[in-house]
Amino acid sequence: MNRHGLIALSAVVTGLIINLAPSLAQTTTFRNYHCTDGTDFIVGFYPYDSRAYVQIDSGSVMLPRRPAFSGARYSRGGVTLKITNAGRITVKRPKRSETACEVT
Repeated sequence: MNRHGLIALSAVVTGLIINLAPSLAQTTTFRNYHCTDGTDFIVGFYPYDSRAYVQIDSGSVMLPRRPAFSGARYSRGGVTLKITNAGRITVKRPKRSETACEVT
């Protein structure tokens, strides 16, 4: 391949990357939750990652997805986030009982 062919190929690849980047960003989801016990937290879901990124109690925690019978369950270090297929959301933190939450 000659020099002009390489330049043309790199221009095409760059164009594809530039066009693809906004679509990846648009599929990233951030959700705010409010719980019955007064807890507020934010969860980030990324299309390329099966983990949930949670900001709760003035800290951040990355929760790997765990096996669940219905819906999704994310858990690590005593923090558990459950989202059922019916849309019920609960969060459990260390030394606290599980509490129901809703999207705000």
